[in-house]
Amino acid sequence: METVEELLDLLELEYLDDNLYRGQNYKAPWGRVFGGQVLAQSLNAARRTTPEGRSLHSMHGYFILGGDLNHPIIYQVDCIRDGRSFTTRRVVAYQKGRAIFNMSASFQIEEEGLSHQISMPDIPGPEELISDEEWYRKNKDILPGFSRVIENRPIEFRPVKHVNPMDTNPEEPIRHIWLKAKSKLPDAQSIHREVMAYAADYNLMTTSLLPHRGNFRWEQMQLASLDHAMWYYQDFRMDEWLLYSLDSPVSGHSRGLGRGNFFTQDGRLVAAVAQEGLIRKRS
Repeated sequence: METVEELLDLLELEYLDDNLYRGQNYKAPWGRVFGGQVLAQSLNAARRTTPEGRSLHSMHGYFILGGDLNHPIIYQVDCIRDGRSFTTRRVVAYQKGRAIFNMSASFQIEEEGLSHQISMPDIPGPEELISDEEWYRKNKDILPGFSRVIENRPIEFRPVKHVNPMDTNPEEPIRHIWLKAKSKLPDAQSIHREVMAYAADYNLMTTSLLPHRGNFRWEQMQLASLDHAMWYYQDFRMDEWLLYSLDSPVSGHSRGLGRGNFFTQDGRLVAAVAQEGLIRKRS
């Protein structure tokens, strides 16, 4: 998948029946359905059953089974409640009759309230950095095979510091990555929130692995998203630069916890994410 238009087509589901939708798959080079795709498609299904005037403010999902690239995914929405301020939806994603993902999502009317936020990290801006695609192209001779995983993505990522997968020196589990869609998106805020959910699934687990470099080989590792949560606080545009500020406070029992905050270039904290991932070392 190379273009933003292809991404938008992927996220827009086919209507089958009331509260029932079908989605197609991005042919991910690692051989199974990309978790960010399922997150964004689930949000698209939930949003299509939600009353006008309510915006997604949070989602919590669990990945149950790895998705098969060769079969479409069916999304079934349970319309749990439409209250005066909040709407609650539950979405279950099925393949071949089995649940592979389930999610709860909440939508809220526009409300004013008390407000605060932490400060954006003081780091170089995106104009001073190069994309991970460009960095891998420059280093393809010493990183054979890795570039195929990040080539031709509709989202551009510009890390403050590029992670060399062959490096065996442990590092603090902290990363800062600028990102945006490679071309203009429609104005609807719901689309920007779904595209962010798609993009947020990148880089969380690799941040959890940074302190353990030198203790594993990549071919030994089994990596998979286990659960994922997001909270949205302000409107934003995914076709303008956002800073994805990541850390991993803990890992253990073959699991690693990743967290992230999204900032606009002028320092507004617009969304937050947390994810636990499987980081199992095979013998």
